Amino acid sequence: MPRKPALSPSRAGDFQQCPLLFRYRTVDRLPEPPSPAATLGTLVHAVLERLYDLPAAQRTVDAAHARLEPQWRAMIDQDPRLADLHADPAAESAWLAEGRQRLATYFDLENPQRLEPAAREEMVEVQLEDGPLLRGIIDRIDIAPDGSIRIVDYKTGKTPDPRWGERKERFQMRFYALVVERIRERRPALLQLLFLRDGGRLEIRPTGDDIAKVEHEIRELWAEITAAASAGRFRPRTSKLCGWCSFQEQCPEFGGIEPPLDPDAVERALGVRPVAGAPS
Repeated sequence: MPRKPALSPSRAGDFQQCPLLFRYRTVDRLPEPPSPAATLGTLVHAVLERLYDLPAAQRTVDAAHARLEPQWRAMIDQDPRLADLHADPAAESAWLAEGRQRLATYFDLENPQRLEPAAREEMVEVQLEDGPLLRGIIDRIDIAPDGSIRIVDYKTGKTPDPRWGERKERFQMRFYALVVERIRERRPALLQLLFLRDGGRLEIRPTGDDIAKVEHEIRELWAEITAAASAGRFRPRTSKLCGWCSFQEQCPEFGGIEPPLDPDAVERALGVRPVAGAPS
């Protein structure tokens, strides 16, 4: 049975960045080559998730480092394309050293021997009344003896500048706070992002106003998405992030050709069919 159309923080971020990027990832599902940065994030997340399978006393930085390369080889076995990610063994070795640095920084931020997560890499879903299905994967959920909830997210990049760079991260964590509050019937007490490149930390203690605001933002964004789907037009939006986009060959802003829009794909992805006469 096909999955219901849903909105996640990452797909919401795609649309906010560029509606055409959102279309290519969510509607067309165009393939993207793996990137070293994103793959490093996947690798470090997997090691940290499995670290908590160990007894508390064995959760050491050496144990985490020892799991890094075997986890990487397992990822290559699952997706052989990853073997071509690095030009030579020296480049791969330097990249794995970055992973060990991220793991060492994690141990500077937390002592995993003192933690027993309630959930790791947990898929969560909530249907908003008269709105989209919200879906996401939360890196870690901790529950204190008094029932207080903490949501933790690992970022393998650097800490964003608070003057202009935290909007995406704050939206993501408030999104998760809304979903967890609906599922567990208790508002999370703390939202925590750990930045493993430089050891930064962002903490949010969500209020009722925060939850109401992010729900309003999500509903407005979903209305924009469904309007674009109905019109059959996902317009490109240029920014400094275009330099990292995998779809420049399909982007008219870079001389590329936008492929025809498949109405069936739009309906499968978003539950909305473009109106007759919409571009295709």
